[in-house]
Amino acid sequence: MSLLVVGLSHRSAPVSVLERAALSVDAQAKLLQDTLAAEPATEAAVLATCNRIELYADVDKFHAGVAELSTLLAQHSGVGLEELTPYLYVHYEDRAVHHLFSVACGLDSMVVGEGQILGQIKDALARSQELHTAGKLLNDLFQQALRVGKRAHSETGIDRAGQSLVTFGLEQLAAGAPVEAWAEGKRALVIGAGSMSSLAAATLARAGVRELVIANRTEERARRLAEILADSGTEA
Repeated sequence: MSLLVVGLSHRSAPVSVLERAALSVDAQAKLLQDTLAAEPATEAAVLATCNRIELYADVDKFHAGVAELSTLLAQHSGVGLEELTPYLYVHYEDRAVHHLFSVACGLDSMVVGEGQILGQIKDALARSQELHTAGKLLNDLFQQALRVGKRAHSETGIDRAGQSLVTFGLEQLAAGAPVEAWAEGKRALVIGAGSMSSLAAATLARAGVRELVIANRTEERARRLAEILADSGTEA
């Protein structure tokens, strides 16, 4: 058996395709169950964020595995296979391991270094464990990816890469003035709830804004970001 990942992300697909292909929690569970039921794999896990959808599996045949996983992704995403295929990428064996480690470190994120991906990888592993679709291979892989990602975030300056970009953008709103100088006590609107918007919201919260309003295409994602901000003491 061998590790295979088939997916699409902000690097391979336009936002319009990613939005249409987005998987709800229920859809992710059904995809995992169907992947094992169709027997292209003995183990499966789904990593689904606003910027990526990846299906990891332990397969015995490469070409048959790619074909079956691609078909399953198309069926469950609601985007036709013919339309979806040009945006899919495939990683196998060592390349698949390297890819997940890069993702865990934040190197493959839209905002390089963002730390949210670690929680999303942890959620993906927990979901596959709960549904009994992760065996030894995927359990070991995802747990090792979490360890690698945590070390990268704690022992390097990669976390500051995305934050520096967001801070620079926010400072331009006040002709280069520090964010704290104009944000404290204000009410701010953040459009979107993806990686960049989440970093902007977190930066504004640390700067002391009184209230954050999150406007997003899907209420569920906006509400989740608002809850995270509320836990940090900012009204959202």
